[in-house]
Amino acid sequence: MKISKIDSSNYLKGLMLLIRKDHRITETENILLMRIGKSLGFDAEFCEKTINDILNNNFIEDTPPLFAEKELAVKFIKDGLAVIFSDNIIHPAEEEWLIATAVKNDVDLARFYEFKKEYAARQEKMARLEVDDLIVSQ
Repeated sequence: MKISKIDSSNYLKGLMLLIRKDHRITETENILLMRIGKSLGFDAEFCEKTINDILNNNFIEDTPPLFAEKELAVKFIKDGLAVIFSDNIIHPAEEEWLIATAVKNDVDLARFYEFKKEYAARQEKMARLEVDDLIVSQ
């Protein structure tokens, strides 16, 4: 799926905002966000700095992203679930934020809960991500 640079920026920013919801960033979350940033074409140094600064950056507006297409929002939600389940602990604030993202992008909440159940049952936490199928337009 081809996406715009704006959508790719919103995708990464949205996941960065998501991982700070529980006020901590685990090693697995860090690895996944670095992988996602690379897949979206972001420089590794930029991603590392952003991950390191996200907990204390009060200047970023903490609102769920709005994507150009609902299909991209679904991919984002699935990757968000993969990230928050990567540490085997889902914080209520993380789930609430993903639900708000679903609502903002007109994704049916029944689908969200189906995805949540699927990702909770995943054994391989570093498995394939939805971002692996995205191509950022130049």
